[in-house]
Amino acid sequence: MSGISSIYFLDKKAKPIIFRNYRGEVGQDIGANIQRKVLELEETNMKPVFTVNNVHYTWIKHRNIYIVAVSRRNPNVTMIFCFLHKLVEILIAYFGRLEDESIRDNFCLIYELLDEVVDHGYPQTTDTKLLKEYIKTESNKIKALKPPTEVMNSQVSRAPGIKYKINQAFLDVVEKVNSLISHKGEMLRSEVIGQINMKALLSGMPVLKLGLNDKIFYQVSGRTTSSKTIEMDDLKFHNCVDMNKFENERIIEFTPPDGSFVLMNYRLNIQLKPLIWVEVNINKVTNTRIEYKVKAKSNYKQKSTAKNVSIYIPVPNDINNPLFKTQNGNVSYLPSKEAIQWSLKSLPGQTEIFLRFQFNVPTIRAENSDNSLKKPIELSFEIPSFTVSGINVRYLKITEKSGYQAFPYVKYLTKNGQYQIRMV
Repeated sequence: MSGISSIYFLDKKAKPIIFRNYRGEVGQDIGANIQRKVLELEETNMKPVFTVNNVHYTWIKHRNIYIVAVSRRNPNVTMIFCFLHKLVEILIAYFGRLEDESIRDNFCLIYELLDEVVDHGYPQTTDTKLLKEYIKTESNKIKALKPPTEVMNSQVSRAPGIKYKINQAFLDVVEKVNSLISHKGEMLRSEVIGQINMKALLSGMPVLKLGLNDKIFYQVSGRTTSSKTIEMDDLKFHNCVDMNKFENERIIEFTPPDGSFVLMNYRLNIQLKPLIWVEVNINKVTNTRIEYKVKAKSNYKQKSTAKNVSIYIPVPNDINNPLFKTQNGNVSYLPSKEAIQWSLKSLPGQTEIFLRFQFNVPTIRAENSDNSLKKPIELSFEIPSFTVSGINVRYLKITEKSGYQAFPYVKYLTKNGQYQIRMV
């Protein structure tokens, strides 16, 4: 078991701020490798441990800083994760907040600490009280700036005198569905991440009231709970919303900023049925020829239609001469993703469609040795005028002292987040 070769601190764009090399086993291009990896993948898709060119990277994120431990040998990953989190605690204890600015202002102190807490790649002293006994370098602490009283008391920054010929307000309710589904169609994990976006093209200083089919609203107002209500978690509002009114009366009242903004974020942990279910049957035609029979079924209501559907089906990395047969959509082989992409412009609800394709492989491997079966099927899609949670805008009232007429518009959209179906 080997220790750490080097430690990197990177800013939010994955550019190295400082690094400390302990073994001399890795070059200074390591920072560039990390940056390429961050740019290639979204952070949510990045594995906490990954390998590039036989160099192992273990990373955590604190605020806008990536902290990366690098090793070319066989490191103890659990030890490294514990150490990185402890390192964050030590640095916060010395200079208050760990950000890119505080790292640049305290690089001498950080190098001094890194020399003490790690010896030849192995963590040593991580007790903050003990470290402060013999590392007494004065740190440059970032002073927290207190906002002016006017800013604290104001709910929204809106310039006076705004005028529009036609006064309109647009609400877009967008939900992302994160799902992990077993090969038998059982929902293993499901989550809905919702966002209400608003574009306000309104004159003067309007006051808006938004009503949702929120279960707690009915309970607070003493009304009977409807079967079509929902209970939302982790609500976050734009600072224009009057939070006192929301907490006491469950009313969303606000004077919006001019233009586009995110009014509200929410999350729902609910047990869903798969919106789109994909089943794959694999047959060995000959010793070197394999056939996939794929069935895709949409489980949402018949009146809804999914748009821009893409189904990515993993295949072995050494296939050749793929042949496809389907009456629906287009099919292509993506060698870079080691997958077959089945693209559909639209997929109506309560519909079953089929795809068959064959390909050659050099030799047939044992069933449990095919790594493509360990990768999940992935889907991307959009379903307009539909929300999987059932959230519904009951009303959007717009009032302004001049009494002008305003037109509210509401749209709904459900799309994929991380939507995966296991092959086996």
